[in-house]
Amino acid sequence: MINFAPPRIDEKTIEAVAETLRSGWITTGPKTKLLEKKLSEYCGVQQTLCLNSATAGLELALRWFGVGPGDEVIVPAYTYAATANVVIHCGATPILVDVNKNDFCISADAIEKAISSNTKVIMPVDFGGLPCNYDTINVLVGKVKSKFLPANEHQQKLDRIMVLSDAAHSLGATYKGKNMGQLADISVFSFHAVKNLTTAEGGAMLFNLPAPFDNAAIYRELSILSLHGQTKDAMAKMQKGNWKYDIVEAGFKCNMTDLAATIGLIELERYKDDTLPKRKEIVEAYTNFFSKYDWAELPVSKDKDRESSYHLFPLRIKNITEEQRDKIIQKIFDHDVAVNVHFIPIAMMSFYKNLGYKMSDYPVTYDNFSREISLPVYYDLTMEQVSVVCNAVKESVEGTL
Repeated sequence: MINFAPPRIDEKTIEAVAETLRSGWITTGPKTKLLEKKLSEYCGVQQTLCLNSATAGLELALRWFGVGPGDEVIVPAYTYAATANVVIHCGATPILVDVNKNDFCISADAIEKAISSNTKVIMPVDFGGLPCNYDTINVLVGKVKSKFLPANEHQQKLDRIMVLSDAAHSLGATYKGKNMGQLADISVFSFHAVKNLTTAEGGAMLFNLPAPFDNAAIYRELSILSLHGQTKDAMAKMQKGNWKYDIVEAGFKCNMTDLAATIGLIELERYKDDTLPKRKEIVEAYTNFFSKYDWAELPVSKDKDRESSYHLFPLRIKNITEEQRDKIIQKIFDHDVAVNVHFIPIAMMSFYKNLGYKMSDYPVTYDNFSREISLPVYYDLTMEQVSVVCNAVKESVEGTL
């Protein structure tokens, strides 16, 4: 069986984790702080906060900005549910908008139409690792500045809608020569097991807020919020006579452990020169193979402004129904090849349907979803296996059409 996206776990990773276990320091500590430093250097930002998930990072960003009941957050209809769930957690309303037909990314035109005086945040999603059009989004939030009604100190200081990038897929992607992490006010990466860079479970917030914000101060503030509102972490409390601490707010528990960070440090060390080139090679092999067939609609991985992190290969089959797509997927599995679909849109989920969201309001999202099949992309996938995947898809599609 060719799996869909197993993590890269080799002896180097195992030995590094064993070394951390032997060190006796397994919760948030020196490895986590080192990973934060290395991620900041890699992405070209001043501050990075590592957490136990990207979801936690998105929610912390919303709560820090004061998003709550009566507020609206614009998110793409085509994303994983976590993007909208964190808005619900804060008591605010997710405003779903449609995506672009060509690249799965949020539609700037749809964003503009959805902005109201209640809009506090726009949350673009870099689908499959391809950056959204951040220049257009950033120009747009300036254009509609007069609609923004700040309700607290942070909102008054920014004096516009915040751009919070759900960059779960896009570590290592670039937009107009800039690394992801530099393109929005706050960007959040995921290090879940299936991501390009994994810490088993984990995520990171990268701070890029403009002056007069002090990103280092925000990092310290959210470090406290991510650990119960406690003024000292475990490392600080371990210093001689430094045991006393305070709780300054009712915070959360979403810090990253040193065990997770150890995996991330190994992954980051070989990310740029090893992981990304291998993923790009696989995506290019798929592109070369499927470009020969009229029924294949290829994903955008690179254009004049953007280069993906090659997280997914979301192939679409032209002129088919959702039911036909599902039959094709079953036939591919019958060839012992695992594939997936990214994603079941938010408005198709029972929770959101019960809130009144209707899939018919997002026709491009549904069209893309109904014809999409994600093919395996992972480091240990061999070119021989890529060939097996290609032929399994070809036979399954042509046996269905």
